[in-house]
Amino acid sequence: MKACFRIRPVPFSRGLLASFFLFAAAISSPAQTPALDGIRTQAEAGDAEAQNAMGLACKNGRGDVAVDFKQAAQWFQKSAEQGNPYAERNLALMYVEGKGVKQNPGEVVKWMRKAADQNFASAQSYLGMLYVQGNGVTQDVVLGAGYLSRAAEGGYAEAQDNLGNLYVEGRGVPQDYAQAIKWFRKAAGQNYADAQNNLANLYIDARGVPQDYNEAFKLVRRAADQNYAAAQSTLGWMYAQGKGVAQNDAEAIKWFRKAADQNYADAQNNLGLIYEKGQGVPQDDAAAADWFRKAAERDFGGAQDNLAIACALGKGVPKDLVEAYKWFALAATHGDTNNGADIHAAMVKEMTPAQIAEAEKRVHDFVPKN
Repeated sequence: MKACFRIRPVPFSRGLLASFFLFAAAISSPAQTPALDGIRTQAEAGDAEAQNAMGLACKNGRGDVAVDFKQAAQWFQKSAEQGNPYAERNLALMYVEGKGVKQNPGEVVKWMRKAADQNFASAQSYLGMLYVQGNGVTQDVVLGAGYLSRAAEGGYAEAQDNLGNLYVEGRGVPQDYAQAIKWFRKAAGQNYADAQNNLANLYIDARGVPQDYNEAFKLVRRAADQNYAAAQSTLGWMYAQGKGVAQNDAEAIKWFRKAADQNYADAQNNLGLIYEKGQGVPQDDAAAADWFRKAAERDFGGAQDNLAIACALGKGVPKDLVEAYKWFALAATHGDTNNGADIHAAMVKEMTPAQIAEAEKRVHDFVPKN
């Protein structure tokens, strides 16, 4: 049910001229190409903003300009070398993606820092998360929190949300639910779905605020309506349990499916439980096992434990002690073994050394799906 702490996808920065250009390109006909020619002329004459706009045109393919990542990187480079923060950040992202240039974490940090030092909030936010997670730099959560704070103070919703998470976890800053709530609310007020979901979870768990399922439901619904999978899964749970809303199995299943269709493992596991119990659907062990497997393959511990039980007992799948052992072992790495502890203990007594060796090999070879 809980939201994950992660970097959200970040779009390329357009700048004022670039935004105008891309809007025009989206609606242009061949008769309107002189506008692009004018921007190209300005770019060739050394105008930094026009160079950034040409970089975006080459990266995305606009008007009569074909997609050309190498040319895009060259335009971004020209603009960035003149100190254009939009281009500095866009060039950094080219190095992140390895488009038009070789992937280079050092160049990512170099150009992102240049943009951040010009008080460019999205670059501060991105650089902050690089330090928080230690991506391409020596991990320094305190420094990362500092960059996020600057971006958050500048009104950047993604940074406000990530800073709120740091305050919840006490990473790089003292744990402070009041500060977490403050920043989640600021981001949620900008309709930032992750922050709406995170704030809702605080209301559900009564962390820093009195427990209030009604308020949580309002926030989760706003995020779920933006097709945000974590919120859709939480909303499904609220309908299933009747928390903040009248209990409704059909609505629970609807929202779990929306999240599950985005490969959100928590929702896939919950659908497995729905089918296992026959809650709002005909009881179906095979369908339950299928949903457990989808989530288990994405390394969701609860689903791995549930699938292990199904394999051990032959519920919805053929009985397979080797597979059951594998999934029990993987679930244990997440601390999710309580439901099937007795089944696991009894099962191991039935297994031969060869079966256990094979199961251990499968555990070692396991690679989660994205």
